[in-house]
Amino acid sequence: MARASSSQIALPLDWSAGGSNDGPLIVGTSNADAVRYLRHVSTWPVHTAVLTGPRGSGRSLIGRLFANETGGRVIDGHDSVSEEDLFHAWNAAQSSGVPLLVIADSPPAEWNIALPDLASRLAAVPVLTIGEPDDCLARDLIEALFARRGMALAPEVASYIVPRMERSYAMIHRVVAALDAASLEQGRRLGVRLTRETLLSQGLIDPDLLERQDADICR
Repeated sequence: MARASSSQIALPLDWSAGGSNDGPLIVGTSNADAVRYLRHVSTWPVHTAVLTGPRGSGRSLIGRLFANETGGRVIDGHDSVSEEDLFHAWNAAQSSGVPLLVIADSPPAEWNIALPDLASRLAAVPVLTIGEPDDCLARDLIEALFARRGMALAPEVASYIVPRMERSYAMIHRVVAALDAASLEQGRRLGVRLTRETLLSQGLIDPDLLERQDADICR
């Protein structure tokens, strides 16, 4: 489990680990509101919610943890089922009280739904949004992804990367994959020097930020 930082939010129950193939769920400012809402299903105005966020943001892991804790149903990708099936799932959640979570790339207003009854029901569904990571969450996620690969990352490496990269989940995954591959191919320990060489050669960091001073961004 990644160490706590000022961006991380203390929660009453432990969502720090998923299933056997999952890494930790790191809760920070970008996803705390969504996680908090999903942990209080008794307060939901309807027994359905939609979770949106960038791919790679941990939204599927959140869905699995939600299902494990609540016994609710998760549809991971609103377009993975037909509109009729989604309509019946919505109705089943309301009649049974078993919560339904739909994970999607965008909110229902952008789904171009052809079934009027489904559109009207989804208009009343709360939409939870995961934002792009802040500096502290980005650092902790980089460290956690390397830990999943069996690599202990020196703190100065993540602190070097974060201020110089595009702040997105997609870029974090690209950076980790590139550095892991470079370390294996060259048989070198992953330090700041190899990190700089690799990310610069692959265009994964902004050259204009290379001289940016490192800072302890998460105290």
